[in-house]
Amino acid sequence: MITTLGDIAIIASIIIGYFISIALVTTRFYKSRANNYLALTLFLISSLALLDIINPESGFLSFLYFVMIELLIAVTLYTYFLIQIQHVYLTRPWYKWLYLPFICSVIVETILHLDDIFHLYESDFAVFVFYAKDISTLFLNVFLIFWSRYLIKKSNTISKDKRRWLLRFNLFMMMIILCWFLSSIEFYAFDSEYTVDYLWILVSFLSWWVLYYGVFKLQIVVQRDEIHDYLVSKKTDTTAPKKKIKPTTTSKIIPQLYVLMEEEEVYKDPLLSRLDLATRLGTSEGNISQVINQELNKSVIQFVNEYRIEAAKKLLHDPVFNKYSVEAIGMEAGFKSKSAFYSAFKTNSGMSPGAYRKLQETS
Repeated sequence: MITTLGDIAIIASIIIGYFISIALVTTRFYKSRANNYLALTLFLISSLALLDIINPESGFLSFLYFVMIELLIAVTLYTYFLIQIQHVYLTRPWYKWLYLPFICSVIVETILHLDDIFHLYESDFAVFVFYAKDISTLFLNVFLIFWSRYLIKKSNTISKDKRRWLLRFNLFMMMIILCWFLSSIEFYAFDSEYTVDYLWILVSFLSWWVLYYGVFKLQIVVQRDEIHDYLVSKKTDTTAPKKKIKPTTTSKIIPQLYVLMEEEEVYKDPLLSRLDLATRLGTSEGNISQVINQELNKSVIQFVNEYRIEAAKKLLHDPVFNKYSVEAIGMEAGFKSKSAFYSAFKTNSGMSPGAYRKLQETS
C-alpha cells in the first residue's frame, strides 16, 4: 500500500522513467544512438525501483532483484557519455569487457537460485556472495561515473553548451551514487534502510530532470551543433544576413560595428554584451550605446537582435533545416533562450518563428 509521499514519488518516478524510455526510442525528435543507451539506463533504473517496492522473495522477480542490474546500469550510462563525446574508447576491444561483471552476476545468481530445488550450498555462502556483489557494484558505478566525468571535461569534440549539460547530468548521477553509498553504510552498520527512501525520491527528481534538461535541452544543443557543423562544412553564407546599406555616419564606430556583425558574425554569441562590443571597438559601453542610439535610432540589443532574426529567418526559410526544431535554429542564430528568441522574433516580424516557418512552406 502507498502510505507515504515517498512511495508516491517513487511510483511517479517509475512511471515517468518508463514513459521517457519509450519516448526516446520511438520519437523521431529524440531518436539517436546515444539516447538508446539513455533509454535503456532509465528503463533499468525504473525497473530497479519497481523491484525494490515489490521486494520479491522468490521466483523470477526475486532472481532479477538479486542479479545486480546496477552493474548493467553503470555500463549503459558510461556508454551514453562516450557516444555523446564521440570517444575512441567505444572502438577499443577492452570496452566490451565492461559487461563482464554483469554477466558474471547473472551466472552466479542463476547458480544460487538452484538452491530452491537442489539445496547446493549453505546459506552463509549466499549472504557472502550478496555482500561481495553489492560492494563490487558500488565500486564499479563510482569508478565509471568519475571516469566519464573526467573524459567529458577533457573532450575537445563537443561544444561548451553540450559539455555543460553532460556535466550537470553526470553530477546528478554522482549525487544518486552518493545517496546509494550512504544507504549501503546504513544497511550494513545499523541494519536500517531509512536512507533508501531518500535515494528513490532523488531518483524521482532525476526522471524529471532527464526529461527536460538531460533529453530535451541537450537534444536542442545537439541539433544546434549539427546546424553549425553543416554550415561550416558547406562554407555557405546561408545564415549571413544581407549586407546592410551603410548610412552616412559621423562616427567611425558604426562602420567597424558592421564589420563585426557581417564578417565576424559576433551576434551568434548568445553571451555577447555591450562590454564585449565596446572592448572590440576600443571604446566605452556608454559611448557605443550613445552612438548607436543617435545614428541608428535603436538600442544595442535591438541592433544585435536584428542580425540574429535575419539569420534565423534564412534558416527557417531553407527546407534543408526543416528537420530541426525552431529553438535549435534560434540558438544557432545567437539567442540565449527560447523565450528571448520568440519575443524578439514576434516583435520584429509580427508572428512567431513557427508561424513564419509554416508561411514559408506554404508560399
